[in-house]
Amino acid sequence: MRRSRISTVTSAPPPAPTGAGGSLLPTRELAAAWLLIVLIAVPAWVLTIGQAQDMGVGPGTMGTALPLFLLLWVTMMAAMMLPSMAPVAVTWVRGIGRRSSGRTRTARTVEFVGGYLLVWTAFGLLAYATLAATGDLVEDRPTAGRWIGAVAFLLAGLYQLGPLKNVCLRHCRDPMGHLVRYAGFRRPARDLRVGLHHGAYCVGCCAGLMVVLVPLGVMNVAAMAGLAVVIFVEKLWSRGPLLARAVGIAFLVLAVLAPFQDWLLPGLQGTMPMGDM
Repeated sequence: MRRSRISTVTSAPPPAPTGAGGSLLPTRELAAAWLLIVLIAVPAWVLTIGQAQDMGVGPGTMGTALPLFLLLWVTMMAAMMLPSMAPVAVTWVRGIGRRSSGRTRTARTVEFVGGYLLVWTAFGLLAYATLAATGDLVEDRPTAGRWIGAVAFLLAGLYQLGPLKNVCLRHCRDPMGHLVRYAGFRRPARDLRVGLHHGAYCVGCCAGLMVVLVPLGVMNVAAMAGLAVVIFVEKLWSRGPLLARAVGIAFLVLAVLAPFQDWLLPGLQGTMPMGDM
């Protein structure tokens, strides 16, 4: 009898998030959370496209200093990632709605997004080191670009088909269980910690896709837009895991073709203005 009672308690679903008056979180508060995501993502795309037009597509970091690169990288990640993680942010806002005022909810959403982008900033350090190394190698040995591109596509394809991708994608597609656990986090900086944790899973989910920016070009707007669509569909479509595997197979095919098709490697060729692509 006791075992049955414990099982019933632990398997019961969490109560629906409610507002201060016991009702569901007002629609206007949800709209405000979505609006905040849009107000970040849209300007980020505008800034990213404008900067890409000025810089063009070329190998490595194209001489960009680390602080400027990280600023551009975070802007790119906000443009590419925020649309796909917006449902998670809104779910978290609903989860804390019962104990927070409208202004506090907005502040917590900003804190959550800030933690999320902080993880991507850390990943940007690794991206910078990788791009700098490949850029120097291509500058010394131009023909090496073909094999760097092949290896990049190969690694991206294998990662897409690997177990870590599957684990992280599963988290990003069904974060509610994690968000319920996060509700037990204590202050201070609880929402920042939630953003950091979810951001780490998101990096794990998208790391393979980011690798292909080495051969395609880190400021290649067409590539960024295509990857953003893939990320969005992987996380939100019912058959997202199937798409992830299909993209992985496509990357493996590109790995075979890359040594013989220079047009697949704009990011490992000489600098090319965006208008000439």
